Amino acid sequence: MSNVGAVADPLADTYGTSLPAIGLLTTALFVTHLAAQLPAGLWSDRLGPHRVALVACAAAALGNALLLVDHDFALGIVGRLVVGMGSGAGFVAGLDVVRAGRGGPVAQGLYGASTMAGGGLALTIVPALTAATSWRAPYLSALVLAALAALPFLHVRDLPRVGRSDRGVLHDLRLLPIGVLQAATFGLAVVAGNWVVPLLEHDGASSGVAGIVGGLVLLAGILTRPLGGALARRAGTRRRALLGASLVAAAGGAGILAAGGPLWTAGAGALALGLAAGIPFASVFEATQRLRPDAPGAAVALVNGCAVLTILVGTPLAGLAFDLPGDGALAFVAIAVLCLAALPVLRSFPDR
Repeated sequence: MSNVGAVADPLADTYGTSLPAIGLLTTALFVTHLAAQLPAGLWSDRLGPHRVALVACAAAALGNALLLVDHDFALGIVGRLVVGMGSGAGFVAGLDVVRAGRGGPVAQGLYGASTMAGGGLALTIVPALTAATSWRAPYLSALVLAALAALPFLHVRDLPRVGRSDRGVLHDLRLLPIGVLQAATFGLAVVAGNWVVPLLEHDGASSGVAGIVGGLVLLAGILTRPLGGALARRAGTRRRALLGASLVAAAGGAGILAAGGPLWTAGAGALALGLAAGIPFASVFEATQRLRPDAPGAAVALVNGCAVLTILVGTPLAGLAFDLPGDGALAFVAIAVLCLAALPVLRSFPDR
């Protein structure tokens, strides 16, 4: 999700295009990531999530193999479209494996932490890998990870299947506030993660240091997604207050990044944004699966689709901000405002 943004400037030079065009490589991934989620949720409910997970890993590996063939921008778009099919199906299938294995909020938070690890490590490691593998760094590393991710599922036997639900999830309005919260936390964190490295580089930081600081936006969620699951179990009727505090803290972190200043303040802002955005994950998907036990995979796909749509639209728009006054800072101002704009939907969030 963030490996292209981690080396946006070198990729722009290699492909002979602009930063906003490089943002389209992330957009391409999220087009099919979004399109694949609901079918993957339906198939996971009917066929078992472990089978969907294997297909997802194969799609991710194939797409990254295509990206390694040549530095042609049109081929890059095609490859990212294929990768998106795998990432979209893989997210839904992985969370449904946790459900099928009877994992509670903490286990869901641990799964969420693992999904953040890839994005955060990309921001930290991929810029350094370019010295050895040039423009192929984001694609080669993703191909290796896709192959490794498939290995455990080769040994998984049949998991409990839900079957086909008689009620679709597309018109279930109870899921909408949950989807908005997922968009305002996970969705906006990924948008920020894709552009924080160029933001810091344009402010004078080296690519290595910018990658480490930028990686905090996504890596910090490794700590707070499982922590959020534990806190959700204890919060009870105070869960909405917990979620509201996380939105305010995420907005504050984005605001600090927008303000600029010394590198240590940028690090504090990235850390605050990443930590805060991870807290709601377990609450979001525990509530989703509890509302729709007859179609948990499809419901998860719909809720997470709200975040994916945010990433799909927000990532290229944030890239355009680098051509405006402030050299990208306006994108992070917008992220802060959107985090705060999500606060009113918490009144409709299931509180227990």
